[in-house]
Amino acid sequence: MNIGPLEPKVPDLIVAVLCFALVFVLFAKVLLPRLGRVLAERTDAIEGTIERAEETRLKAERLHDKYKSELAEARRELAHLRQEALEQGAAIIAAAREEGARQRDALIAGAQAQLEVDRTLAAAELTEGVRHIAIELAGRIVGEPLDEFASSDVVDRCLEELTTQFSSRGTPG
Repeated sequence: MNIGPLEPKVPDLIVAVLCFALVFVLFAKVLLPRLGRVLAERTDAIEGTIERAEETRLKAERLHDKYKSELAEARRELAHLRQEALEQGAAIIAAAREEGARQRDALIAGAQAQLEVDRTLAAAELTEGVRHIAIELAGRIVGEPLDEFASSDVVDRCLEELTTQFSSRGTPG
């Protein structure tokens, strides 16, 4: 009694075992080594990519650190330049103020000297004017022209006495 595939015939079973063994040997000897090599290549490629990615990441970190240090150095340099500019600006302002004060003092001294010269000239002109008026007035009082007294020491002494008396009382202003 033959039930079918549950009770195979012995020759079919031998052929099936031989076919299975042949396929197993082919798989074991040819296909599995190729699969192993492909898997090894893929593993190497993946690991190589991971290593290259890690190297690239480390290189990027080094570049980033270098960039950060250069940026910090640039900021220090900028702060140094800014400080120098502030100091130079303060020095320029101080020099300009000093020059302005010096010019102001020179102008004041020049103006005071000019005032003194003008005052002396005005006093001389005033004295000369008073002398002529005094001689003319004295000539009117006497009734004769007194032009010969124009260069006289008498008039000069009289004017000096008046100036001394006027100065001793105090000049207004």
